[in-house]
Amino acid sequence: MADTPQRLVERFYAEVWNRADEAVARAILAEDFGFRGSLGPERRGQDGFIDYMRSIHTALGDYTCIIDDLVAAGDRVAARMTFQGRHQGDFFGVAPSGEMVCWAGAAFFRIADGRIAELWVLGDIDSVKQQLGRDAASTF
Repeated sequence: MADTPQRLVERFYAEVWNRADEAVARAILAEDFGFRGSLGPERRGQDGFIDYMRSIHTALGDYTCIIDDLVAAGDRVAARMTFQGRHQGDFFGVAPSGEMVCWAGAAFFRIADGRIAELWVLGDIDSVKQQLGRDAASTF
């Protein structure tokens, strides 16, 4: 039995982001997956997303995405999120501090043919930059 849209999103965070499981990413993301994350440029395809995921896990150790609230309607899913990780690599031009950073966000998914086809994420980047001691105008 195929995953429901809600279950696909739960797996996306629990297995793909929190465990950095690239095999699961390839199984549940559409081949031409469209991704716009709040920490970087738009990406297209599974490989584009996986490269982005690797860069975040390099910069933030123990990176975790927590689903605070989830709403599903048809082929659309929205999630209110908390993102967190230990600053262990260059992030927004800031050398590793070893400190935990945490921020709020929202994610909007479109599901097609039993896979995640698109994702658009908004995150409180100003909060991240403040925690790192950076000017809010700097970029990732």
